[in-house]
Amino acid sequence: MTTTTTPTSAAAAPPSPSMPERLRAPAGFVLGAVLLLGVAPVVLSDFRLNLLAKYLCYAIVAVGVSLAWGRGGLMVLGQGVFFGLGGYAMAMHLKLTDATADGETLPDFMQLYGTGDALPWWWKPFADPAFALAMTVLLPMAVAALLGFLVFRRRVKGAYFAILSQALAAALSIWLIGQQATTGGTNGLTDIHGFFGYSLDDPVNQRMVYFVVAAVLLLLMIGARQLFVSRYGELLVATRDSEERVRFLGYNPANVKLVAYVLAAGAAGLAGALFVPAVGIISPALIGIVPSIGFVIGAAVGGRASLVGAVLGAIAVAWTQSTLSDAFPAVWTYLQGLLFVMAVGFLPGGLASLGTVLRRRRTTTAVRTRGETT
Repeated sequence: MTTTTTPTSAAAAPPSPSMPERLRAPAGFVLGAVLLLGVAPVVLSDFRLNLLAKYLCYAIVAVGVSLAWGRGGLMVLGQGVFFGLGGYAMAMHLKLTDATADGETLPDFMQLYGTGDALPWWWKPFADPAFALAMTVLLPMAVAALLGFLVFRRRVKGAYFAILSQALAAALSIWLIGQQATTGGTNGLTDIHGFFGYSLDDPVNQRMVYFVVAAVLLLLMIGARQLFVSRYGELLVATRDSEERVRFLGYNPANVKLVAYVLAAGAAGLAGALFVPAVGIISPALIGIVPSIGFVIGAAVGGRASLVGAVLGAIAVAWTQSTLSDAFPAVWTYLQGLLFVMAVGFLPGGLASLGTVLRRRRTTTAVRTRGETT
């Protein structure tokens, strides 16, 4: 006699997440949108709101860092390169627009340094706003694609990749300083007054720039989260944890890491482009080795594996940096480095993992106490 068993779908299918867990991400996004788009413009002065716009640009870079480093394990210590490429692309267009509005054919610094009467050939395409906007993202992504293709194919990773990234940041900064007649040299591109027909000297338009920066950050966070939970996001984590197993499964780890690196570069380029109208300047000092390390510190302190943690960490570290640089101008870089060492050494998961660490310790203490009483 044979017996048949009827399979139950409840036993075969994995348990579905509870409703509060499914709503956690949308609720967090709504809360962030309310705080950034509703509360901050009301309670903050124009000066503080402009500072927050600057910090949000750093948070946009942190979104890419969370993808490349938090999920992919790529120590991206050269994000200042892509931040600078996007920033200079935007600043070149805005300087040309300002010059045209003043009835000039050359930006003011070119007239000062005496480059002649002709605009450099590589400046001319940036007079087109569509081209300039496209280059703020496509140029950093193209550079990242070329570098990543050469590096990941040779299986360069770890500290070697980090050193190579920093070398690229240093090289770009040195090159920009040496091209004073066409890039502004050490001063960079300054005194930017217009933004696509709007005067940045008007506080109302400055608030408009803040809203643009905040909206871009929120949209990028939505896109990044969808990427995290996608099939590619799982493959990226698998590549971080074990490249050889991913290769045995038929995937090329180099291509997986290349996509994350290129997307992170695009986010940094977009952040640099928004930084220019928010602050009114872009210079080599903002894209060298120290700023690149600062981007990573923000993600590390907040929690590089957590998208929200990386964003909040970038904002907090940027605010702390501004405060420390005013109070301790001679030693603030050392304090920033100490913050990074403490985060990596004592809380590798960043502040986002603090709740998990505390719950684990309470559980361990409870188990130990129960064992001692028995």
